[in-house]
Amino acid sequence: MANQLNREKSPYLLQHADNPVEWYGWNQKPFDRAAAEDKPIFLSIGYATCHWCHVMAHESFEDPEIARLMNETFINIKVDREERPDIDNTYMTICQMMTGQGGWPLTIIMTPDKLPFYAATYIPKSARFNRIGMRELVPRIGESWKKDREGILETAGRVQAGFRQTLDLPTGSTPGPEIIKEARRRLGQRFDPEHGGFGANPKFPSPHNLLFLLQYSQSYRDEKAEQMALITLEKMRLGGICDQIGFGFHRYSTDEKWLLPHFEKMLYDQAMLMLAYAEGWRQSGDPLFRETVLEIAAYVDEQLTSSEGGFFSAEDADSEGEEGKFYVWKTQEIEALLEPEDAALALDIYNFLEEGNFRDEATGEKMGNNIPWLQHRIEELAAGRNLAEEELKQRMERIRSLLKDERSGRVRPLLDDKVLTDWNGLMIAALSRAGLLLEDPSLIRMAERAWKFISKHLIDENGHLLHRYREGEAAVTGMADDYACLIWGLIELSQATLDIHYIEKAVELNAFFIEQFLDHERGGFYQTATGSEKILGRQKEIYDGAAPSFNSIAAMNLIRLSRLTGDTTLEEESDRLFQAFSAFLEESPDSATHALQALMMTQRPSAEIIVSGPPDDPEVRSLIRTVRQEMREPFVLLQKSGINAERLAEMAPYTTGYPAEESAALYLCRQFRCEAPVHTVEALRELLDATPAPGL
Repeated sequence: MANQLNREKSPYLLQHADNPVEWYGWNQKPFDRAAAEDKPIFLSIGYATCHWCHVMAHESFEDPEIARLMNETFINIKVDREERPDIDNTYMTICQMMTGQGGWPLTIIMTPDKLPFYAATYIPKSARFNRIGMRELVPRIGESWKKDREGILETAGRVQAGFRQTLDLPTGSTPGPEIIKEARRRLGQRFDPEHGGFGANPKFPSPHNLLFLLQYSQSYRDEKAEQMALITLEKMRLGGICDQIGFGFHRYSTDEKWLLPHFEKMLYDQAMLMLAYAEGWRQSGDPLFRETVLEIAAYVDEQLTSSEGGFFSAEDADSEGEEGKFYVWKTQEIEALLEPEDAALALDIYNFLEEGNFRDEATGEKMGNNIPWLQHRIEELAAGRNLAEEELKQRMERIRSLLKDERSGRVRPLLDDKVLTDWNGLMIAALSRAGLLLEDPSLIRMAERAWKFISKHLIDENGHLLHRYREGEAAVTGMADDYACLIWGLIELSQATLDIHYIEKAVELNAFFIEQFLDHERGGFYQTATGSEKILGRQKEIYDGAAPSFNSIAAMNLIRLSRLTGDTTLEEESDRLFQAFSAFLEESPDSATHALQALMMTQRPSAEIIVSGPPDDPEVRSLIRTVRQEMREPFVLLQKSGINAERLAEMAPYTTGYPAEESAALYLCRQFRCEAPVHTVEALRELLDATPAPGL
């Protein structure tokens, strides 16, 4: 049987289509064959931009000898974790149970009934440093399968029982503000005051933690919480984790200073960091953060946007078989490219050294390569060199542009050009929110184009979501992440444009989400829909990893949709969600900070606002702009006019009580009571001044 992966669309699976390993994609055929031939399954899960996935592929899956052993012993299956996060989450949970750790590539060996009995991450070709190699492992598993089947099945049974225990989450009462404060305390304990971020290396951006701290600082008037977020945002922007030449952010930093990154660039990181920098700018007014938002948008527009407006998934860390090769420089390259005065400035500002400014992660040696990074902000660098700030900015922009042009001639890392609904939802949310805060309509237009792409290609004839699109094919039934993230994007798009259409679509998708994904007995949402492939059981999670979990996002979606539509059952469902995960939140509150942002919204002041009047009335626009700029607590906003009054009443029946005024009027409700309408910006400001500040 030949390798089957050339029939797939996933860039990751296609990377392995020429392996001598007889790979299958995830479908029923390999399991039927495994049962018929009485062979165990070798399941390998990874993704296209995973460095160690490439290493294991090159060492083992491209090696004829190892492939022969695998083909003789196993039925082999490859899975793209981004295409099938449900499969990945199930077996990653099992790997963590069995080994105490996880990561990619993820290696699972299991029975034809999908019951695992061995788990690992990267496995070298041959044993080294007490780590078993594929050359030794495969024959050993094959021998055990033949001679110790009873022992293998006993192990598989224990694993299955342990996994089932992870599905049985104890419920409790809704957590109170003490959980929110405990999350803040734990983040404070782990904060690095010198370099920003939390904990030692490796350091992940974790933008949801920064967004939590920014919201916490306003709700509890905690200046230190704000400073933790702002310091981290600044240090990341100056560091090597930020692509100083082409913009956008790399995956994470391998050191505590944000200098040496793992070079892959993920769409979800760009989205969440855009949100964090936009909120950081809103609270601090720091122009560096505003610039960073626009730089991320420029990178996404240039490298991760399809011709129709959908967003691609990622760029690889490797090019020409070497991690980071596209991004690093030797001093001689700079000196050859730039005029002597500019070369000296670039080497100085970007902290280049002839021997290299970082040590190779594998060898620990300096190899003459440099990562551009800034030790200080431009205004500080200008002052230290007796240059005008604007002059230095212009010179550095000219240098950056020349370096970018030069770099474009290199072999670029692989582009993972599949379009994922959930990650696109995050990017739509980020662009919409950032466009609103920065008053930049170009960002909102990018979000609207992406929504049009999703609505055209990734919603089926029944109005249900599909997960992945590539080369004209949409496939994989939508999962909880897809619904939660896209609903979030639509809510943010509705708030940025005040177009009722986006709220209507959010409400429609949310109704199906509740119907198909809700745990109706205990609360919270499963990752997969009713009737979908269960694998070993339907998982629920609220842990916020690289991006917020679908339950964390859903918690906020339910609250905001409840406030927008007046449907209090949605907020009740959010409350049940918190009860379902109460034990986890009490034990690890700093592991679900996005969920705690939603919890904060229910426990601190927030508001609902309706602006009525002709949409083109200057006073209406002024009232809306003033609310957006000066409102101190979280709020949702609806705009009512004679044009949309009927549709608005159908979606949010409570709005029928507000007249579709011929002149501007603003209605403010907060803490379950409503104020008298105001008609001018001056009256609105008086009303806002009389509103207690969050936390009081």
